[in-house]
Amino acid sequence: MTSAKPPHHHHDRIKDSLGAAGFSPDAAAALLALDADMFHHMRRVMKGDVPQSLMQELGAGLEVTQFHALTAILRIQNGYGRPGPQEATVGLLAEELNLDPSRASRIAADLVERGLVARTVSQEDGRRSVLQATEAAGVLIEAFLGAKWQRTMKLFATWPEADIVAFAELFGRYLDGMREQYPGQG
Repeated sequence: MTSAKPPHHHHDRIKDSLGAAGFSPDAAAALLALDADMFHHMRRVMKGDVPQSLMQELGAGLEVTQFHALTAILRIQNGYGRPGPQEATVGLLAEELNLDPSRASRIAADLVERGLVARTVSQEDGRRSVLQATEAAGVLIEAFLGAKWQRTMKLFATWPEADIVAFAELFGRYLDGMREQYPGQG
């Protein structure tokens, strides 16, 4: 009886592909390690570990989904990642969060109940309801950003300046390449 060779593991196939594309063994190992690290990072982002941790630290009592909705409303209002500032409607909130409109509406209602968002009338179309971040939301976001930057400064406190600058430049270059290879729709 001949023993069957175990199936070729995807990791080995990728390493072989990298080698065939001209990447050295060290570069291939670095890219595979980067891929694994990026997976863990994205998993933490998707789970909302950073905002959840900071919301707990601030005693804000917000769930991650509510925090994401609040920041989405602010992005829409300020035109961040969009062609320009817009009135934040439930439809745009749903689009920004990649949720169905009924779920976005329920989350918006929770934020209204908490006093972080107000429903107002559109300046463009008086029949349309608009979500507007309140002053309390601004105070919360300022506290969030302050806490986030305190942790970011601790994270980089022991890094040499050259490493911080190189990391920022290389990460920006990586993101430019990602945008080129995976163009978004917006």
